[in-house]
Amino acid sequence: MQNEKMIQAINDQVNKEFFSAYFYLAMQAYFSSLNLDGFANYFRVQIQEERDHALGFFNYLNKIGGKVTLTEIGKPQNEFSSPQEVFELALKHEQFVTQSIYSLMDIAREVKDHTTEIFLQWFITEQAEEEENMGRVLNKLKLINGDGAGIFMIDSELAQRIYTPAIIPGVPV
Repeated sequence: MQNEKMIQAINDQVNKEFFSAYFYLAMQAYFSSLNLDGFANYFRVQIQEERDHALGFFNYLNKIGGKVTLTEIGKPQNEFSSPQEVFELALKHEQFVTQSIYSLMDIAREVKDHTTEIFLQWFITEQAEEEENMGRVLNKLKLINGDGAGIFMIDSELAQRIYTPAIIPGVPV
């Protein structure tokens, strides 16, 4: 029998992951409006990854016999002042998601749900990568300090990012 506290916390995480995709959609829209197609591509890929994460938690709940309960997704911020601000917000958001997943791990340990602990390990590793990637772009943006040529170079670099579907262990694709 599954622990209700764990099931509710995973349901909350499904919502957070879908919110992440929605938040990044607003960021993609911002960059598209500036004709910064590489930055827009970066967030297009990020949206797909967040959707995969949400569906990973969704599928896991179904796999373990938990009831999926979808709730309202909050409105994301839609106005941004600069590419640097976008990546500062994105990094802060990824750090929030990381803390949320750490909290899930704490609950799994508290209720001695070893299967969920194993499942969550993939997400903990993934979040370290997410924070590193956001931080790397943010550091470049700080170095160029709004310089147009630098933004153009980063835009060209980010245009190369491609989507690779997540393979979350133990969760059907």
